[in-house]
Amino acid sequence: MLAALKDALAAAGMALRGGFAPESGDLVPLLDTGATARTVLLIGNVGGAMWQPFAASGAQDRYAADPMDRWTRDVLDPLAAAFGAKPLYPSDGPPYHPFQRWAARAEAVHVSPLRIFIHPAYGLWHAYRAAFLVAEALRLPAPAFADSPCLTCADRPCLSSCPVGAFTENGLDDLRCARHVDGPGGAECRDNGCLARRACPVGRGHAYPPQQMAFHMEAFLARRR
Repeated sequence: MLAALKDALAAAGMALRGGFAPESGDLVPLLDTGATARTVLLIGNVGGAMWQPFAASGAQDRYAADPMDRWTRDVLDPLAAAFGAKPLYPSDGPPYHPFQRWAARAEAVHVSPLRIFIHPAYGLWHAYRAAFLVAEALRLPAPAFADSPCLTCADRPCLSSCPVGAFTENGLDDLRCARHVDGPGGAECRDNGCLARRACPVGRGHAYPPQQMAFHMEAFLARRR
């Protein structure tokens, strides 16, 4: 099942991002049958592989709001049905599912100084798009857990590269960020992606293409205008 699912996801530029056997504290909902899920599989994207299938899908023309989220459902709902899984999405809610908790159970990811998850290989260039709940107890590869690469990054260029100091040890001042990006001096971040995120030395080879960075930045601004 896992091999077939990986192949199906790859066609949409997505990837299987690990999984785990849920425990009571993981807050995994019941299956539609009322039974307890015995496996949770995380689905997401790594690097820019997902951008071309999404851009070619026409979703940006079909959907006026949240085209990537809606395209993701268009792709993954049929896959979940084909594999007998219950799909859950980060946008479900409120209340929202604890995707960050689930991701940390499935992979070696850690909270970065930018308050988004960093992966030791992919850096900041990845995301979680869905979780598939499965009734069967699948045999999963053991996660290769590792320490956060941020622990050995003394300079922390991510925190010093923002032109307006929107990132601090306490998190993101999203209003300050949005005002800069949407203003006359924000073209570099607006068109090519967040300077702070791009400053991270980890996983630079997996950075999103400029079109994808600009898409995400526009979505960020649209929610704050």
